[in-house]
Amino acid sequence: MKRILVAVGLLAFAVTGASAEPASATNPPSTFQLDNGMQVVVVPDHRAPVVTHMVWYKVGAVDEAPGKSGIAHLFEHVMFKETKNIGPEEFTSIVQRSGGQLNAFTSWDYTAYFERVHKDQLGKMMELEAERMVNLIINDDPKGPFISERDVVKEERRQRIDNNPGALLQEMVLSEFWKGHPYEITVIGLMDEVNALTPQDGLDFYREYYSPENAILVVAGDVTEEEVRTLAQVHYAPIQPTGQAHAGRKWQPVAPLAETKLITHADPKVRQPVWSRYYMGTSFSRDRETALALEVGLEVLGGGTTSRLYQALVEQQKLAINVATFAWTTLHDEGPAVIYGTPVSGLSLEALDEAVMAEIEKVLAEGFTEDEVRRARNKLAASAIYQTDSQSSMANHYGANLVLGFTLEEIARYPEEVRQVSAEEALAAVRAVFGADRNYITSHLLPAEGDF
Repeated sequence: MKRILVAVGLLAFAVTGASAEPASATNPPSTFQLDNGMQVVVVPDHRAPVVTHMVWYKVGAVDEAPGKSGIAHLFEHVMFKETKNIGPEEFTSIVQRSGGQLNAFTSWDYTAYFERVHKDQLGKMMELEAERMVNLIINDDPKGPFISERDVVKEERRQRIDNNPGALLQEMVLSEFWKGHPYEITVIGLMDEVNALTPQDGLDFYREYYSPENAILVVAGDVTEEEVRTLAQVHYAPIQPTGQAHAGRKWQPVAPLAETKLITHADPKVRQPVWSRYYMGTSFSRDRETALALEVGLEVLGGGTTSRLYQALVEQQKLAINVATFAWTTLHDEGPAVIYGTPVSGLSLEALDEAVMAEIEKVLAEGFTEDEVRRARNKLAASAIYQTDSQSSMANHYGANLVLGFTLEEIARYPEEVRQVSAEEALAAVRAVFGADRNYITSHLLPAEGDF
């Protein structure tokens, strides 16, 4: 599984072969639950005296109330500001003075906070996270935590979305793709809705979602379950659940695209045009077997420089600078399967579209060979295995899947499951997604008129 987005599954790296064992093979992860409902996961890795401490909250942009887009992401910012017992900006400085690193991220499906420190600082990190779980300060001071960070997020939106032609076009496409679904509005939110968020909105959001029964603690590194359990009992167990966190989420099946559309965006900042097509895909949460097969099929079709599309259109026909395929399979609800490419100078996006789709039709008619499917399976399995060599990747790996409802056993099965995908299953999944009867959204990112 490849994580997409803000954080955002399994992280995948470009490696080959799949014979290595994960670093944690002899120290498998374990889990237990505190009396207040907080799940705790321990991922041992004793190669260095370092730990990654992560708190995952089961809340993201999907859970936002109508008209309150961006509050999940804004709240991520506010969590770093000030609490009853930690002064303004002091949270970050405490971690950094200890030699640690920290950050946070928000997706449609979750919000996560992490610190990476020497193992003897683990108790302090729990103390800090527990403090801001219950004692965050939110007020109506114009220079206070909420309003000041609201302005920061507005500027972030200007820089990351409004001033980024590719990001702006993608926002337009995904809004159409997920029309009527809670994923419809981008994680960072709409500018006018972010600007209208009030400190009271923040307090309501905090009380509703930031509670131990709505959180998963993941600790990866040079620790044992007993060490983590002892510290968690001291710092997290005393926190009383609010009882307001929703047991249900706002997830729902994504409706199929009702029609085929073209969305175009031109901007003077664009130097090379980009063509993309978005089809309805699936997700591991909605259809695990199809998601596995689709990942293998897309790896064969457009997963790298040895893929069918790259070899045909870049190496042989020399019509494109790049061409690739991927799918957003690690959201809870269905995401897009995407084909994209950049044409060589002088070739129109319409001509690239025709060439790419002709090649896809040819491949899907001929089918996949056993050798290329085996290579794709091994690459995906190896990517999942080798990412366990990174402690922070392991913490992300488990947290991002557990917060979607997967078990440790289901997470561990991915490499073996992906190796079992047959050539027929991979081909069937790709044929189903890119079938001639399927609607799609085409996007054209273009230089401004006169800049061609």
